[in-house]
Amino acid sequence: MDDVVAVSFQDVDFSYNNTPVLKEVSFAIYDKSFISIVGPNAGGKTTLLKLMLGLLKPSRGTIKIFNLSPDKARSLIGYMPQYIQFDPYFPVTVLDVVLMGRLGNRTIFGPYRKKDIAICFEALQKLEMSDTWNRPFKALSGGQRQRVLIARALATKPRLLLLDEPTSNVDMAVETELFELLNNLSKTITVVVVSHDLGFVSQFVERVVCVNRKVAVHPTTAITGEMINDLYRTDVRMVQHGQREQKGFED
Repeated sequence: MDDVVAVSFQDVDFSYNNTPVLKEVSFAIYDKSFISIVGPNAGGKTTLLKLMLGLLKPSRGTIKIFNLSPDKARSLIGYMPQYIQFDPYFPVTVLDVVLMGRLGNRTIFGPYRKKDIAICFEALQKLEMSDTWNRPFKALSGGQRQRVLIARALATKPRLLLLDEPTSNVDMAVETELFELLNNLSKTITVVVVSHDLGFVSQFVERVVCVNRKVAVHPTTAITGEMINDLYRTDVRMVQHGQREQKGFED
């Protein structure tokens, strides 16, 4: 971790059609850290990501990404949305999918440059998927597709990687492998992951952003069953795991 602030929220409010979704949100994420956003459905997790991306505008407060407004910082952000729609019969290869991450870095017409292809192979290698580059995307398993989509986000060469439920619909073994890869990526870039499974992500991330209209930031070692019950408004059992060194966040 270094002392550069990757994400800063100051007194941010956000509403959909006059219905409050986030209120009085203030926190900062440092560069080269691994952070998870957790909370109940409709609690504001994806909204928080979209505010970082500049896809939504706060009704009050200030958001900075590497000291820039989200609009001006988009070239610094890689994003994997929660839901990916694709035609399984469309003849697209793994490399074709990852090259989509380079669309903003090429001319409107003409082929991809050798540099773009090299960057995509580098991203696939980081996700341990380089040997699948010419395979049909539809032929991959669910976990392999998730890795390819993360590689597509990495192909933008981001400083901040935002992932919305990247391990949904995969089994525990695949989820563990993906989080270990993401933890390794956080040595060079900032990684922020939305997850529904706090008990699982606490093995990997330094701190968690708990979101349910308001935002509370906790080291994973400090999470208690009472905190989780208050967050989800229901009885939840919290299983503690061995923790890594705490870093990367302040509130």
